[in-house]
Amino acid sequence: MSIQMTESAARQIRTQLAKRGRGLGLRVGVKKVGCSGWAYTYDYADDLSDADQVFEMHSEKIVVDTESLSVLQGATLDFVKEGLKQTFKFNNPNVDATCGCGESFSVKSE
Repeated sequence: MSIQMTESAARQIRTQLAKRGRGLGLRVGVKKVGCSGWAYTYDYADDLSDADQVFEMHSEKIVVDTESLSVLQGATLDFVKEGLKQTFKFNNPNVDATCGCGESFSVKSE
C-alpha cells in the first residue's frame, strides 16, 4: 500500500515544518464526518506509533495511520493554489462521490 505526493506538496510540508521549527512530516488521515461519510485530516507528525506507515518522497514524509490507509491507498497528495485559497488536496482513486459542500466524500465499495 502506498501514498504519493507531488513536489508542490513536499515544498509546502518543508516550509511549514521550518516555520514551526520541528516535526517529522505531515500526518494525514480520514475521519467519519459529514453527509458523505469521510473527511481528510491534516496535522504535524511529531512522533510515530506502531500503527503508522511512513511514505517519503521529494525528501519529505507523510505519516498515515493503518486504519486511514485503506481509504487513502493509491492517493496522491498535492498542494494547490486556487485564487486566494491555498490548500492540500488529495487525488484519491477510492472516492466514489463528494457532498455538495466538498467537505466530505464516500468511497467505492470493495
